[in-house]
Amino acid sequence: MAFLIKSMVGNPLKSMGLGREKEKTEEATPSDPAAAAGMTREEYEEYQKQVVEEKMQRDADFLHRKAERATLRTCLRDKYRLPKSEQDENMIQMAGDDVDVPEELLKMVDEDAEEEEEKDSILGQMQNLQNMDLEQLKEKAQATLTEIKSKAEEKCLIM
Repeated sequence: MAFLIKSMVGNPLKSMGLGREKEKTEEATPSDPAAAAGMTREEYEEYQKQVVEEKMQRDADFLHRKAERATLRTCLRDKYRLPKSEQDENMIQMAGDDVDVPEELLKMVDEDAEEEEEKDSILGQMQNLQNMDLEQLKEKAQATLTEIKSKAEEKCLIM
């Protein structure tokens, strides 16, 4: 019951400015960020320097990784004779000349190249011939020949 009366009478009084709670909250929040963090001014400045240095290091690492990926894309474009991308070239230049493709990615690209070479070789073509279904190929050829004959008979009056 007391809660009900307090909420009904107290809220209008607070809105008129008769309540003292606003003054207490203003005094509790310090204007200095170092004091808000519970540190001295020197500790807070050192902390801010560390945060900025860590952010710069993360940004540099991120830029380096992006340049590595751009280098790999450039290698793949050269391999498959695709048009070059200025965006990738700009990314590599921004990171500097010390950008190398990670070894794991190079291994993956080399494995793909070996697989393609095997497919392009004579042995690879022979294996493809072994995997072909000759009966299906024969049926397809027969159906095509029959279709050509029927169309020729429709168009040619002599046959």
